[in-house]
Amino acid sequence: MRRFQQLIDGQFEDGAASFESIDPATGEAWALMPRAQAADVERAVGAAHRALSDKAWRGLTATQRGKLLYRLADLVAEHAQDLALLETTDTGKIIRETSAQIAYVAEYYRYFAGLADKLQGAHLPIDKPDMEVWLRREPIGVVAAVVPWNSQLFLSAVKLGPALAAGCTVVLKASEDGPAPLLEFARLVQQAGFPAGVVNVITGFGPDCGQVLTSHPLVSRIAFTGGPGTARHVMRNAAENLAHVTLELGGKSPVVVFEDADLDSTANAVVAGIFAATGQSCVAGSRLIVQRSARDRLLGILKAKAEAIVIGAPQDRATEMGPLATQRQLSHIEEVVKASLASGAKLVTGGSAPSGSGFYYRPTILDCSGTEAAAVSTELFGPVLAVLDFETEAEAVRLANATPYGLASGVFTSNLSRAHRMTRDIRAGVVWINTYRAVSPMAPFGGFGLSGSGREGGLESILDYTRTKTVWLRTSDDPIPDPFVMR
Repeated sequence: MRRFQQLIDGQFEDGAASFESIDPATGEAWALMPRAQAADVERAVGAAHRALSDKAWRGLTATQRGKLLYRLADLVAEHAQDLALLETTDTGKIIRETSAQIAYVAEYYRYFAGLADKLQGAHLPIDKPDMEVWLRREPIGVVAAVVPWNSQLFLSAVKLGPALAAGCTVVLKASEDGPAPLLEFARLVQQAGFPAGVVNVITGFGPDCGQVLTSHPLVSRIAFTGGPGTARHVMRNAAENLAHVTLELGGKSPVVVFEDADLDSTANAVVAGIFAATGQSCVAGSRLIVQRSARDRLLGILKAKAEAIVIGAPQDRATEMGPLATQRQLSHIEEVVKASLASGAKLVTGGSAPSGSGFYYRPTILDCSGTEAAAVSTELFGPVLAVLDFETEAEAVRLANATPYGLASGVFTSNLSRAHRMTRDIRAGVVWINTYRAVSPMAPFGGFGLSGSGREGGLESILDYTRTKTVWLRTSDDPIPDPFVMR
């Protein structure tokens, strides 16, 4: 089996232990991964903390940091196909998506590279004539970046990019599920010329790795993407050192379709939102809320499209939907679908795993109107669409917001006034109108409620990796006045 290594303080090493990584398309082990233990985490954080004040990193100008990020972007673009093949093998995501997505990840590094020397302080018009006061923006410190297996190169870029542009150092923890592409990405960090310790890449399991990292006293900021359950542990861990925390969590995103929408175009967007990436996306449009008068026609179109989706080996470019990433995810989906059908939901299509090896599940549509089906409220992280219907706009808003999540949403209508109203009324961090699942380095994303807090991407995200320092300079040569009175 292929063996991967972790990167700590500029050196690649096997780690204290190892574990087997499973190919989701076959269900068989294909590689050995380093399993970071507490001692590994301690060394990684220590290296990042030392690098923070080392002249090799701290002595670089902001422009020089930007040039390193530009170099990293070029390397990501150059090696996109190799990284994509690793991600496809280790996670089951189809090669069509991984190759396109990783190539686009290079644009995120270029975007943040350009921001590196655009960070500015400020001169304050202070109300004391003998004082000059200004603000400096400085790196917040050591960053613990924790990412899941899905879209991991992208989710790392929106953390590493602004952190490095701001002058921070990073310990990046890859998920224990499918960490191969990030461990290989670490070699590109070395090739780009980042000093030792500035970026450390490890992987491992919760108690031995994640908990140690997110509770470490030298970590100043935690950028976490994952599920709400793990996020609660992260928040408790962060309380130990009062680290600044941002959370990008899950979702149960609504896609609201009105009768005046272009239903053929809308159907393609719905397919993209729930069946692309096998539904394993935090922004998956897993709740279709359709106006009653358009319901039957839209369901007919979606049923035909779902049943035409090509399921197969993720390395085959003809494949449109690959396997789920893990056996436990497949089991979870099977249980929730079974419970939903038992509670009154109607199966439109799918609802089972195809024959053969691997963690595959058919594209599934459940008509849940008028039921309390579990598929409506449970984040499945798989190719299952729960369908609800409505009559009025107010009812559509109520159904869209009937969730503790609030990450993404979609609205499909030809009525511009209605689109603006829905944008205002839907409780979600992202609203797509007449499209779905689009991203850009310039556009921040993040959610409300159980979908987390904070935003990633966009101009302002780099500010979250800095802290302001206020500098006071007294310009008068006169003796300091009464020392017992605050100036």
